Amino acid sequence: MKLYRSLYNVTKFRGAFDFGGREVAHWFPGHMAKGLKQMRASLKRVDCVVEIHDARIPFSGRNPMFQETLDVKPHLLVLNKMDLADLTNKQRILNKLNSNGVKNVLFTDCLKQRDNSVTKLVPTVLEMITKSPRFNREENHNYCLMIIGVPNVGKSSLINSLRRTHLKKGRASRVGGEPGITRAVLTKIQVCERPIMHLLDTPGVLPPKIESVETGMKLALCGTILDHLVGEDVIADYLLYSLNRLGNFSYVEKYNLEEPSDDIQNVLKRIAVKLRKVQRVKALTGVGNVTVTVPNYPAAAYDFIRAFRKGELGQVILD
Repeated sequence: MKLYRSLYNVTKFRGAFDFGGREVAHWFPGHMAKGLKQMRASLKRVDCVVEIHDARIPFSGRNPMFQETLDVKPHLLVLNKMDLADLTNKQRILNKLNSNGVKNVLFTDCLKQRDNSVTKLVPTVLEMITKSPRFNREENHNYCLMIIGVPNVGKSSLINSLRRTHLKKGRASRVGGEPGITRAVLTKIQVCERPIMHLLDTPGVLPPKIESVETGMKLALCGTILDHLVGEDVIADYLLYSLNRLGNFSYVEKYNLEEPSDDIQNVLKRIAVKLRKVQRVKALTGVGNVTVTVPNYPAAAYDFIRAFRKGELGQVILD
């Protein structure tokens, strides 16, 4: 059951998230810098650039360093994980992207065995390519696309979904639940037979400096930055703040809370109790050392965050 804002008094909730003076995490390992350099060097053999991003953050976190790449080739923006996003205001999202110069957008759910949206990608790309000069590739009827994006948004899943759809074959790229699975620009992977179409898989590349702490938190919550760089306790607190701000109180029912809460320690305690994630520790009392049972807050935070990422806390748009 979806719990709406009108059921609760939300005036007691935070109006802003306290970042506590934190600086934005800088995460630009060597393989990212190398990958960006390889991507630019490979552009001459590419007909179209397919940028993939998380549909829950359609504006935040798109790497501005891709812009020079996007300016020289036809560009398709794929907003993946649409099954996790609240697309009630889909047209407003498209309008804003359009006003920012993004004309071609496709929403996908690449983990589905058959995603009707993925079937639209090849014809959409072909139409875009025919409207743009191919220079030294005019007579070549084999097409090559480059797939780019920040980490863990589903680039490899899209490649595998296209292969299932058009070649009836299994996966060609590794898929993982955390950023950093793809480490280098790979050789061309065929994804379609008619026409012959290949994709270049690339590593997820974050900007060397994320524009704001707020953007960094959204990226972290969606799993594009390794959790330990931000801290799972902070990510869990930002998740609670975001759900309350959106009036999404699905966590109340999922974890058997009496009502929504703005206190992350209280919420994590309830999660730990419900899931029996507790630990025994020694405590000094008036009668000496005794063993007591306390909530395992890190384990509870881990479960809370994973529940959000799997869609168990409802569909959301964080932007």
